[in-house]
Amino acid sequence: MNKFKYLKLKNKKKLRYLSIIPKRKIYLVFLHGFMSDLEGEKPKNFQRYCKKKKIGFLALEYSGHGKSSGKFTRGNITKWSNETKIIIKKIIKKNKFILVGSSMGAWIALNQFKYFSKQIKGFIGIGSAPEFLQRLMWDKFTKKIKREILTKKIHYLKIEKYEYPITLQLIKDGKLNRVLHKRFKNQIPITMLHGNKDEVVPLSFSKKILSLFKNAKKKLIIIKNGDHSLSSKKNLNKINKEIDKIIYSLI
Repeated sequence: MNKFKYLKLKNKKKLRYLSIIPKRKIYLVFLHGFMSDLEGEKPKNFQRYCKKKKIGFLALEYSGHGKSSGKFTRGNITKWSNETKIIIKKIIKKNKFILVGSSMGAWIALNQFKYFSKQIKGFIGIGSAPEFLQRLMWDKFTKKIKREILTKKIHYLKIEKYEYPITLQLIKDGKLNRVLHKRFKNQIPITMLHGNKDEVVPLSFSKKILSLFKNAKKKLIIIKNGDHSLSSKKNLNKINKEIDKIIYSLI
């Protein structure tokens, strides 16, 4: 089913993305997490879902991720949020859409409200991790790791079988993208899903996002025995059902 496309940017970079042009003028926009890509179960699931429901679909790989061009170590929240804004304007144009953000993707999603507030008709977060660079990394790093980042401008953070290059510019940019102090007036359905066995991001992050939206139709779903990714078939079906509810509310 995957038919990847590439969007050329002005600086000769290319962003890889997936899209379905809808019969109904509503899209689902999926934003993946830190050092992730479009090869995982979530983007495949949402693409199948949108095809079945005959709604639009858009998912991109930020620069330095997957098969998009650019170096990961030169990327940051500002750059990835801007790339998301560009591709939404290009593909979705003035149509309505629902945001689905996984982990860091929920942070990128929150940054889209300043550009597309009237077009966004729903928001779903999966193990949401806004401001994780400061709250879950920098604030918890040892003095030794902080010293290495300040002097060498990079630290290779090893978590289980993965290695994450954490640069000084990424940490600094994260501070410039604080969102958890904001207030959003959108009267839209917002659902946060979070696994109670998530060992990467605390449940408090999803709760905090909900507190930012005073006028929204808010819901927190805690997935029993759920991990951070929530990518099992059972958990993806739960997420799909929540998307169903938002779509039906728009009809």
